Amino acid sequence: MTASKAGPSEEIFIGRQPILNRNNELYAYELLFRNGLQRNAATVVDDLSASANVIGHAFADLGVEQALGPYKGFINCDKALLMADMLEALPRDKIVLEILETVEITSEIVERCRMLKELGFTLALDDFVDAAETFEPLLRLVDIVKVELLALDAAGLNSTTALLQKYPIKLLAEKVDTSELAATCHKLGYDYFQGYYFAKPTIIAGKKLGHSQLSLMRLLGMITADAETAQLESVLKTEPGLTMNLMRLTNSAGSGVRTKVTSIRQAISVLGRRQLQRWLQLLLYTNPAGNKGVSPLLQLAASRGKLMELLAGKLHPNKGDFEDHAFMTGIMSLMPTLMSVSLEEILRGIELSTDVRDALEARGGELGTMLKLTEALESGDALACHDLTLALPGLDSEVVNGCMSQAMAWTNTIGQEKAG
Repeated sequence: MTASKAGPSEEIFIGRQPILNRNNELYAYELLFRNGLQRNAATVVDDLSASANVIGHAFADLGVEQALGPYKGFINCDKALLMADMLEALPRDKIVLEILETVEITSEIVERCRMLKELGFTLALDDFVDAAETFEPLLRLVDIVKVELLALDAAGLNSTTALLQKYPIKLLAEKVDTSELAATCHKLGYDYFQGYYFAKPTIIAGKKLGHSQLSLMRLLGMITADAETAQLESVLKTEPGLTMNLMRLTNSAGSGVRTKVTSIRQAISVLGRRQLQRWLQLLLYTNPAGNKGVSPLLQLAASRGKLMELLAGKLHPNKGDFEDHAFMTGIMSLMPTLMSVSLEEILRGIELSTDVRDALEARGGELGTMLKLTEALESGDALACHDLTLALPGLDSEVVNGCMSQAMAWTNTIGQEKAG
């Protein structure tokens, strides 16, 4: 499938939102194809030719299929896209076709959905509230129903859930904004959850950072400040667990080291500053709650950091320091969520470059603008993506989409390594 470059009126940003299963593990991403000239309006809804352009560009040129890794991708379908032959060229084992609530349920639509199901596609019904009679023919065909939580009160949620559970479908709670709402839907038997409840800070009064967490961040600050190896060594010596992990890392078969590393100083030298920095950054996010498997927060933080690093490389080629600061900004931006403490508490006592600190505290400077762009992509705010891209000369939607796809692919690689 080949895609031509979109014209100015067809500017498209690819966003993505995570979908979790009942074990708080990533199940899928909803891929959001947004026209930056309209807030949260997808060109795939407005114009079939633009839809072909975007989907072809995403899957053929940007490698979104590879970027999805082991996860599925949900794609919104209006009537025109649902009826289009182009859908049949998409990878059926990777794609969930999400039928928009605006699609009129006719015999033609039902027959088309039956055919797509027979071809091997997974079907989902979007933004369900009630109107079961209207959607009855599809409720017997689709695999997943996304329930619009914001449109329901507690009683409505209970009755809608009970109604849907009569059908052989999986239920997905959409726009889950709090952990309390996630817990309610979990008790009601929902299978999947979409929303950023897991990435919203919950500040626990009086909670302080643990010694190991402080050491990790102190080490990260020292590396970005180009501290002497002896200073890094002195901090690592106070953390036996970190030291053991470092020695295992440098002595592993995959590290390429031919001689056995026997000291902290030697390990730092062999590993190199940049690789040491990446290792420490990912350690902050590895199984923060002690759970097995890959944390969705790890996925989000790693993707955010990598996307910012790639964007930095496009804005200022061959400036490795700026790329490092961008990566640091991305992953540090989720520290309050991970550690359930305020940003002020996290930044106290650690050294960060002025541009990183300004970006984290006030979304200031170029790094702050890049962080806001990254957050807008995560939320699917296309108008913000458009405006923020204009504020970063050298970027356009095509460059941003390419970086997004690469970041997702890299994140999935990291996730598979951690899971292994």
